[in-house]
Amino acid sequence: MTKHIKKCTFDDLGVLQEVSVETFTETFKNDNSPENMKAYLEKAFNLKQLEKELSSSSSQFFFVYLDDEVAGYLKVNTNDAQSEEMGEESLEIERIYIKSSFQKHGLGKYLLDQAIEIATELRKKKIWLGVWEKNKNAIAFYKKMGFVETGAHSFYMGDEEQIDFIMAKTLIYQ
Repeated sequence: MTKHIKKCTFDDLGVLQEVSVETFTETFKNDNSPENMKAYLEKAFNLKQLEKELSSSSSQFFFVYLDDEVAGYLKVNTNDAQSEEMGEESLEIERIYIKSSFQKHGLGKYLLDQAIEIATELRKKKIWLGVWEKNKNAIAFYKKMGFVETGAHSFYMGDEEQIDFIMAKTLIYQ
């Protein structure tokens, strides 16, 4: 099985929307009401919103492929595109989403390594993310990868307020 990463362009908007909706739904549908899921999906993953995010110079999207099939994607933010004010020395991993049929192939770590590489190229001192407090598997994965919990913030799924743990990793340069 071969894997590779490709930066998303405007030509990828339709596929990006498809993968976004599919992966988010697979991950969170069992823990949220259909109404809140629908509201969030329509707000976060409509084509206009994705186009706006893709056009930001402070955000980047990358597809991960396994055997030439899109298996998921990564979204990273810097500067004012970060969902929390973390400063110019930080890079946010806003999304690492892998289709359920492609999980357990090391693709999450592969995308995380891509984010760390970007942060390193940009000479960022910290890489951080928000992860739902109930997503125990993701929390364990990020801890294993050297992230530590540094705080929390609210995340709205439709009209329901949820808590995301903020996890961060300090990058050390020689």
